[in-house]
Amino acid sequence: MANTKSNLQIDSARLWNAIHETAKFGATPKGGVRRLTLGAEDKQVRDWFRDACEAAGCEVHVDALGTMFAIRPGRDMSKLPVAIGSHLDTQPTGGKFDGVLGTLAALEAVRAMNDAGIETDAPICICNWTNEEGSRFAPAMMASAAYAGEYTTDDILGRKDADGVTVASALDTIGYRGAEAVGARRFSAFVELHIEQGPLLEAEEKTIGVVDRGQGIIWYNGTIAGFASHAGTTPMPLRRDALATFSEVVLAVEKIAKTHGPHAVGTIGEVTIENPSRNVVAGDLKFSAEFRSPESATMDALHRELQNAVKDIAARRNVEIVVEQIWRKEPTVFNTQIVGAVEGATKQLGYSYRHITSGAGHDACNLAGVMPAAMIFVPCKDGISHNELEDATQADCTAGANVLLHTTLALAGVVSAPKINS
Repeated sequence: MANTKSNLQIDSARLWNAIHETAKFGATPKGGVRRLTLGAEDKQVRDWFRDACEAAGCEVHVDALGTMFAIRPGRDMSKLPVAIGSHLDTQPTGGKFDGVLGTLAALEAVRAMNDAGIETDAPICICNWTNEEGSRFAPAMMASAAYAGEYTTDDILGRKDADGVTVASALDTIGYRGAEAVGARRFSAFVELHIEQGPLLEAEEKTIGVVDRGQGIIWYNGTIAGFASHAGTTPMPLRRDALATFSEVVLAVEKIAKTHGPHAVGTIGEVTIENPSRNVVAGDLKFSAEFRSPESATMDALHRELQNAVKDIAARRNVEIVVEQIWRKEPTVFNTQIVGAVEGATKQLGYSYRHITSGAGHDACNLAGVMPAAMIFVPCKDGISHNELEDATQADCTAGANVLLHTTLALAGVVSAPKINS
């Protein structure tokens, strides 16, 4: 067997150009990307991706939720493919790298194999998972979750955006509702490259994050029912103010998360006052909340303490508070063999690294429940993501893609590589 040493590298300029070329689809004036899933801009980048994969010798398939699978043949097509990739949709004010880096680095890894004349034993599949972000349709990571059996295809197809458009209708509009059943295509492993979306790698001057865990997540929908009354005539002791009550709930979420720190976080991301008016004490409102932790027992404690806190707040303020858990994703422990392959590739290439826990949810976290999976992180500037200011260096993106390439070769097996020095 040929020896795939660290002299095998991806084409850095080609990867960098692809990142910036695809950033034109949904480009924002501030240098970011607005490419909501299954919209017109998503169709543009999907068409680009399909053409690029086919030009790289891959056969592209699409499943019923629009997830794209580009297969590069291996010597033994009876073997399950090694899957690599991420997603191409963005937040409403997203950046150029979140998800996109992992998908385009997977494409670049295949291109580099082609350039080097490498034949792998097992096939390789580049994946573009539908709606990882969850900014237009809920839940986030919906296609990979359905693939993993957490939702039925019909359930996801019926989900609606804020304008009442269903996933099914949106897929049909852009022409990406495929005939292949969700979950029908199986893989031996999945590896996802991603920017860290946090500050640790940059702060510690590490090039690669070897991701061995992913945080668990609990999502809540909340309501507060107070009593709307005149702002000028209602004495302060008699008010049943939903917004003032909400301020206590916000502080309770913050306090509970800090109590279980440093590996727990809590956030209130949305609040809507029903029928707001300048001179009316807020009567009713709705809000969202979430907790995250890498430990299941900590998640149990966070949930319990939140329910106790809102019960106490409601009693003191004479209002009704309902906080309903709508989603719980258990912490992910990535496959030790795949994590080992990532670490081995990183060492082989001579990059500095550390083991790291993913604070964000990713498709790999869903897929880890049904196949061996792991992730690779690279630094992003100031840890900023889900923002138009999101940035990463060409050198770090290249390093991550090189680790992805060598991890993939280790998992797929190299049959022949005439252009690699033995």
